[in-house]
Amino acid sequence: MVAVIGCAITLAVFTALVRRENAAAEVQMDRRTAAAAEAVRSETRRYVEILRTTAAAAGAQDTLTATEYGHIVQPLKTMKLAGATAIVLIVPATDDEVAEVQQRWRRLGSPDLTLTPKGNGEHAFVVAGIPLDGTRPLGGIDMTQAVAPADTLAQARRSGQPAVSDTYQLLVDQDLPSDQRQNSFVMAAPVFRGAEQQFLGWVMLGVRGQNFMGDTLQHAGQGLLDLTLMAAGTDRREVTVAELGAASEGERDLVRTVDIPVADKSWTLRVSAPAAGLPGARSAFPLSMALGGLVLTALLSTLVWVLASSRDRARVRVRAATAELRAGEAASRRQADLLGAVLDGISDGVGVVGPDGKFLLHNPAAIRMLGKGNPEAGVESWQGHYGLFQVDGVTPFDTEQLPLVRALAGQDSDQVEMVIRHPDHPEGRVISVSARPIETTTGERGAVAVFHDITERKHVETELRGFAGVVAHDLKSPLTAVRGFAELIGDALDDLEAGGGADALQQARRSAGKVISGAVRMEQLISELLDYAAARDATLRLDEVNLRSLVDDVVTARTDHLDGPDLRPDIFVGSLPPVQADPVLLRQVIDNLVGNAIKYTPPGQAPRIDITGRREPDGDVRVQVADRGIGIPDGEHALVFDSFHRASNGGAHPGTGLGLAICRRIVERHGGRIEAAPNPGGGTIFAFTIPASAEHRAPSLVASA
Repeated sequence: MVAVIGCAITLAVFTALVRRENAAAEVQMDRRTAAAAEAVRSETRRYVEILRTTAAAAGAQDTLTATEYGHIVQPLKTMKLAGATAIVLIVPATDDEVAEVQQRWRRLGSPDLTLTPKGNGEHAFVVAGIPLDGTRPLGGIDMTQAVAPADTLAQARRSGQPAVSDTYQLLVDQDLPSDQRQNSFVMAAPVFRGAEQQFLGWVMLGVRGQNFMGDTLQHAGQGLLDLTLMAAGTDRREVTVAELGAASEGERDLVRTVDIPVADKSWTLRVSAPAAGLPGARSAFPLSMALGGLVLTALLSTLVWVLASSRDRARVRVRAATAELRAGEAASRRQADLLGAVLDGISDGVGVVGPDGKFLLHNPAAIRMLGKGNPEAGVESWQGHYGLFQVDGVTPFDTEQLPLVRALAGQDSDQVEMVIRHPDHPEGRVISVSARPIETTTGERGAVAVFHDITERKHVETELRGFAGVVAHDLKSPLTAVRGFAELIGDALDDLEAGGGADALQQARRSAGKVISGAVRMEQLISELLDYAAARDATLRLDEVNLRSLVDDVVTARTDHLDGPDLRPDIFVGSLPPVQADPVLLRQVIDNLVGNAIKYTPPGQAPRIDITGRREPDGDVRVQVADRGIGIPDGEHALVFDSFHRASNGGAHPGTGLGLAICRRIVERHGGRIEAAPNPGGGTIFAFTIPASAEHRAPSLVASA
């Protein structure tokens, strides 16, 4: 029975963790696809607007000359337009107008212009422009000789709006080796003059596709996504404009496709990625938890079997386990001795004093721990100079009991703990001191001491003692219940076999329910422990977050399943500014606060919650969640954010005491702060700060940043 229950619990936990990781992978993929698509949209809109602005500036000239056009487009050289080859001015001409157009533009600033028509009929000649990639100018070339740019010029003239060509290889790249040519495109905008919209020609921008989108896709993919940008070719089949492969290997089991409007056409962005390569999407943790659960189940099953077996067999196993434990303790002591020797030789402080008690040597580590001493100072001045206290940090350390003083008297001291507090260390440092007597070359007695800074270890030990105590208690309670009720199930089954009837069956069902309840409590504690660890260790994925949309999603998820007017909370959501945060972790903060506000409500009273926010003068956004619940007793408002602390009036409500600790970790990792205060109308007000979105901060704050 113990084995079956343990395996069932392990399977349930494993399945929940796998589902959670799969959901995280889908969320990561959607967020990264949206970011990549927006990056492509922004870059293409930028190029279209540059072309539109240039065409408008050209049309605003009283007399458009090659020199004036050069002045208009000259700033584009410094804009580092990725993939751009040249921005040129194109004018139309028929076969009969070629000579006249050539002569006119030679007078208008292109004296060496020679028009080279291709074929008969309508032509479109480059009469002015500047290269943007260092290639040779294209003056005089007839752009109608290629199908893609000719169609683009015609479309732009018909629509009066910028147009983009099908994908093809630029005329300027025809002289390059075939392996260096890129799938490229041109953008064209018509040039009109005056209110009568007199057509003068076109402004055209040539762009190499891979160079154009390379930087954008690299930034959007972050080495995790396969990105392919597709557009129609001259034969109307899809052609790759640019592509970027992910560094990670594995099956691309997540795929997204997004259509992106570009001028008068639509391109397609295809995104794929291996779920295992996305942060937080795949890990060995579910399998580790499953293996751990199976191991624990095996241990518990073995323990039950041992308890049920004979006394002699139990004694044999106890003796064997005792021998193994002693061997492990001996090995641990040897490892501790070796580790101590290594630490002493690498990073610990060393101090040597002579027979008169004056320091002869301080190594750098000792100076960092103790502060720079006075070589002429004797034993009597150590207390005042170094600030030596007992581990309570208050009681001065007796000079006669100092390890170095005892060593001068011929006594060994091992790992004596004390507190050092002086102007160099006003907050106090805890050190462990070991001292030995030595003999000088003249035969007199001196002393050597090794100082080890154990401040962080003391802090960790204090935290671990509290952590281990609470976890052990909270896990032991459901385990004890599981074991006890499992035994009751066994007794009930024995009664059934003996003809116990309905009462025995009912007892078995009640006990099974208690077993399941204990398992659910263990699963809740494990889940919150995972969230607590993730709030500390997970990588922050900062992005601009629509806080109002996020809060609305949380409120909907928390209330949609509630039926009936008496059960449905009254939740008001005010105006909430956008913020810069990790959307997954920020959602967890909002969800915990809203969930607590709903849970900690007096019986028979519908929850009432107000969620508001405002921008602070320092550039942060302050979010406030106010409820009309049972409140927090005086003196406990700060303590509720500690790990495993539960308010003294919340015993009737289930919980582990980790929810608000998780909130504090997440908020502080974003550089903010969280606090709780009484609500004047009854209940509690929780408030936290989070950085505002960069583009919504006050101008003075953005400038200073």
